[in-house]
Amino acid sequence: MKLSALVVARNEEARLGACLDRLGFADEILVVLDRCTDKSRDIALAHGARIIEGEWEREGGRRNAGIHACAGDWVLEVDADEHVTPELAAEIRRTVETSRFARHRIPIDNWVGTRLVRHGWGASFGRTSYQGLFRKGAKEWGDQRVHPRLALHGEEGPPLEARLQHYVDRSISDMIRRFDNYTTARAKDLRESGDIGSGPANARRVFSRFLKCYVGRSGWREGGHGFLIALLAGLYPLVSYLKAKYDEK
Repeated sequence: MKLSALVVARNEEARLGACLDRLGFADEILVVLDRCTDKSRDIALAHGARIIEGEWEREGGRRNAGIHACAGDWVLEVDADEHVTPELAAEIRRTVETSRFARHRIPIDNWVGTRLVRHGWGASFGRTSYQGLFRKGAKEWGDQRVHPRLALHGEEGPPLEARLQHYVDRSISDMIRRFDNYTTARAKDLRESGDIGSGPANARRVFSRFLKCYVGRSGWREGGHGFLIALLAGLYPLVSYLKAKYDEK
């Protein structure tokens, strides 16, 4: 079974090299470069990667382009801010050689700066696992700008045990900037859908989503980081709605 490691990047010269350093166990590394103006291309070539360059407005489109271009029977999809540990690499190789299933979830360790934050993620503002290892054809992304929906095919196998290391935010300020970018992109999707929702409904979701992350997913165990993650997750639909309604298109 041949394994392709897929990385989609846009101006990721600061982080791409460290990601690619850890993908040498794959039979192929494919890097999709979306409107890059930095040294990402040179870094990818230096790591022996095959490159696809283009312009995609939406996340799902560029990810699908990469998946379709992969030569492997299996695809490992990672981002430039994610690192595959040796333990995870070995487990992935074993799974590719022996699995009868179409796809497997990979658990994630999320880092904010130098702090490992394991609890409280979710509600469109973080993930603790993802459909990261799959047979080609078993996964397709939707057309949304942010958090595109997934179409999954085939039977899902047991999740892997080793964890992917995700350096999701460099700092609290970085987390807040990511929230601003996500809600701006979500607002565009809402406007295009023709149904942006209502203020009262989205205001109510602030509390339910906050409680889901802070209490249900034990964000309280992470101190101030967990509180902020739950707060931003709660505010996400309301701020997206307000931007869709009041921001200039």
